[in-house]
Amino acid sequence: QEQVVESGGGLVQPGESLRLSCAVSGFTLDDYAIGWFRRAPGKEREGVSCISTTDGSDGTTYYADSVKGRFTISSDNAKKTVYLQMNSVKSEDTAVYYCARVYMGGMDYWGKGTLVTVSS
Repeated sequence: QEQVVESGGGLVQPGESLRLSCAVSGFTLDDYAIGWFRRAPGKEREGVSCISTTDGSDGTTYYADSVKGRFTISSDNAKKTVYLQMNSVKSEDTAVYYCARVYMGGMDYWGKGTLVTVSS
């Protein structure tokens, strides 16, 4: 059964770092891209980053402008895990972060999310 599960959220101070993990099961990262999304309090869900290794490369990546230069997405296909390294976090990064499997231009499997709170 296909599944994606996020972990790694928590409370972090502004300027610090945090790494989120998205563990997948029931499929391989060689066949599907994975996206990270977030929903901040009172705001709509937004795309954060995406990675695809379906072409056999180390990963084709995408970043939202709001996180470019601060967040890094990576994929360990052997461990079936996608990571989101969050550096220099800001209060506006506070949100529930979700990962999802990309399929046919959309997302078909979502995790339950992991909460990231940036506060001093």
